[in-house]
Amino acid sequence: MDEKSDLMEKIISLCKRRGFIYPGSEIYGGLAGTYDYGPLGVALKNNIKNSWWKKFVDNREDMYGIDAAILMNAKVWQTTGHVDNFSDPMVDCKECKKRFRPDQLDNKKSCPECGGAFGIQRNFNMMFATQIGAVEDSSATVYLRPETAQGMFVNFKNVVDSLHPKLPFGLAQIGKAFRNEITPRDFIFRMREFEQMEIEYFVNQNDWQKYFDYWKDEILEWMDSLGIDMNSVHELEVEEADRAHYSSRTVDFEFDFPFGRKELYGLAYRTDFDLQSHTGASLNDLSYLDETTGERFVPHVIEPSFGLERSVLALLASAYKEDGVDGEIRQYLAFKPAIAPVICAVSPLLKNKPELQSRAREVYGMLKQEFGRVMYDDNGNIGKRYRRQDEIGTPFCIVVDFDSLENQTVTVRDRDTQKQELIKIDELVNYLKSKLV
Repeated sequence: MDEKSDLMEKIISLCKRRGFIYPGSEIYGGLAGTYDYGPLGVALKNNIKNSWWKKFVDNREDMYGIDAAILMNAKVWQTTGHVDNFSDPMVDCKECKKRFRPDQLDNKKSCPECGGAFGIQRNFNMMFATQIGAVEDSSATVYLRPETAQGMFVNFKNVVDSLHPKLPFGLAQIGKAFRNEITPRDFIFRMREFEQMEIEYFVNQNDWQKYFDYWKDEILEWMDSLGIDMNSVHELEVEEADRAHYSSRTVDFEFDFPFGRKELYGLAYRTDFDLQSHTGASLNDLSYLDETTGERFVPHVIEPSFGLERSVLALLASAYKEDGVDGEIRQYLAFKPAIAPVICAVSPLLKNKPELQSRAREVYGMLKQEFGRVMYDDNGNIGKRYRRQDEIGTPFCIVVDFDSLENQTVTVRDRDTQKQELIKIDELVNYLKSKLV
């Protein structure tokens, strides 16, 4: 096993062992392309989403959040070309009958599982179709959305009519999307059910280049603030032949994952393709009136697109560290305190001393009320607690000892440096707040 494969295995093992990510439906043998998030994984995802929403929605005057339905009228997907064109190439092995994407095969002539020959290549539509209502006919067919973007485009007129935003402005959404991937792979990188964090930013056509460059910088700034290793991030200008049909320019932000350099986020200039398409198909006017100039036009769109699961994986790969003393290896996740699932863990020095337990519970209750993401840990000795908290990325361990009873101080141990310092109990909240920037 090479070093990168070994790193991926270590991350997957840690995620399962410590309650970040579990295989979907595991007790029934699993379901390919699905994963369940445990308590710490949910906390990490929520912290990422909250960070994204704060930067791109709450801290701005030109952004409006929406939450569109997963199920949409099938005409939406017919209009955008998804029904006819949202497909990947697929080949079947004639021997073992397994399916593969030929563009992901090193050897395109024989099956990587059994060595058998492939059948004829064909296209496979990746949208999940289902029936709505009680009658099963073609008129009742709907699709699980393969992207969140169209929910924003079809609500463009609603937002304009309701809030009268000034151009440029954006719509932002975090939500589930579904793609029937032929070969889900690489842990949570490519899945059949995933979450997107997307923005559709509406601009005057003459300004698209300026705002494209602006959003490129915004994406990089947020990645850095999240704690993603920026030395592993690369910008790729996507060639015309490889761009989506709606895009006149696309930049992919790739990341050096343990399994190779792959797309993490994307930035696309979608022109006015979507609004014009929906105008023609729905017969609704999706133009915008500039009240200053009196000009009416269909805005163009800049789309920053973020995958939540890929954010989690890039963050895990960036944060995973190992060090050791005297041959003992310490695994830890060097999350930034603001993103860590648990900000701090509170422990009594000794579990069998009621007075230490009582004071530790008081400190825990105070911090829990203030920060929420606080854990009480009295399982095992202090050394084992430190190692356990290091593995889940807890930045600070707070130990209540006998000095805490007399001097009102606690020992705060830093995850990364392993250094300890005494902090007054009544200064703990401000101390931790200073670390959450």
